[in-house]
Amino acid sequence: MRTIAEINEKINKQTVVVWTVEELKVRVAEVGVTQAAKEVDVITTGTFEPMESSGAIINLGHTDPPIKIRSCWLDGILAYSGFGAVDLYLGATQSVDYERDGLEEESKERGGGHVIEDLIAGKPVQLRAIGQVTDCYPRATFETTITRDTINQFYLYNPRNIYQNFIVGVNGGDRPLYTYLGPLQPRLSNAVYSNPGAISPLFNDPNLEIIGIGTRIFLGGGIGYIAWEGTQNFTRQKRLPNQTPIGPAATLALIGDAKQMEQRWVRGCYFKHYGPSLMLGVGVPIPVLQEEVIKKCAIQDKELVAPVVDFSIPRRVRPTFGLVTYAQLKSGRITIEGKQVRVAPLASIYLSRQVANELKQWIANGKFTLTERVAPIPMDRAFLPQDRWGATIALE
Repeated sequence: MRTIAEINEKINKQTVVVWTVEELKVRVAEVGVTQAAKEVDVITTGTFEPMESSGAIINLGHTDPPIKIRSCWLDGILAYSGFGAVDLYLGATQSVDYERDGLEEESKERGGGHVIEDLIAGKPVQLRAIGQVTDCYPRATFETTITRDTINQFYLYNPRNIYQNFIVGVNGGDRPLYTYLGPLQPRLSNAVYSNPGAISPLFNDPNLEIIGIGTRIFLGGGIGYIAWEGTQNFTRQKRLPNQTPIGPAATLALIGDAKQMEQRWVRGCYFKHYGPSLMLGVGVPIPVLQEEVIKKCAIQDKELVAPVVDFSIPRRVRPTFGLVTYAQLKSGRITIEGKQVRVAPLASIYLSRQVANELKQWIANGKFTLTERVAPIPMDRAFLPQDRWGATIALE
């Protein structure tokens, strides 16, 4: 029906037709797949959720005299310095060593994600470095204040983002549990899910036939790219007849210039008694190259499922209470073994919609063109059995 080049020509002329994926689903219900495919050129998807496998590459520029950094802290948070002399990697989940620095325990609620947010916002960050003294790099220590504008490079490189589906967490035990999904109350008193469902990017291209390495995306309010498959990419997860996975499946590694990003879409956060993380907005455009694209993007929450996993079992392999649909999850209550359990999303459904809307406006206004993928994401990935984590094994 269309090519990327033809769609980009329309974008440049500002004659392109762009719908958010929610608008597409409504239109398909009104006129059907074939007619909708004739009307729209690009569909935008979005999510805003915790993505803890994220971090920032920072190059400070050389000091005078030069230093070869071997230990470094940004606002008291350790950054990895095991490559170039003034290259750093700051992980989103790295936390303050409050015992070492004599700080109050509450300070551990601040982590790498908060420092990344502050740099994106233009705020100053304190840097303290210890160097390895050599003939090339005679300086032993260095302290300064850095900002987004005073460092050479500042970009996000995130090894695992935008899970294609995830789990629903519950606690069948008798004490509260503090998890990466937040607090889970005992005796099945609450449930938490992470993925925003039918508006999420990878549910709308379930076999990754359009999205791939090199795809240009909305990342944190700036332009980013899909760099590689994500860690724990598990595309051989069991799937429904509509090809959507029944549990955690594909993941993507993302990269983008943090100097372009906006604080609104990159937010440090903290999970009580678990640790810091990063809330991140990611939007992926899906070009309508053929009618089949519309058919897959028309998927509804009632046609998507996630496993309900019991975190009270402290093992890699955890039992499940079966599958629930995202329509059930978004209703606010699910039924587990005859009990009504209140449920809440960890992702912001509202901000996920806003990501898709903002990307739509970028494309419609000619500010964002599409790219051809340069290689597909591998679709034959499976962890070794001893490495598979609980929900996947329990479902298999």
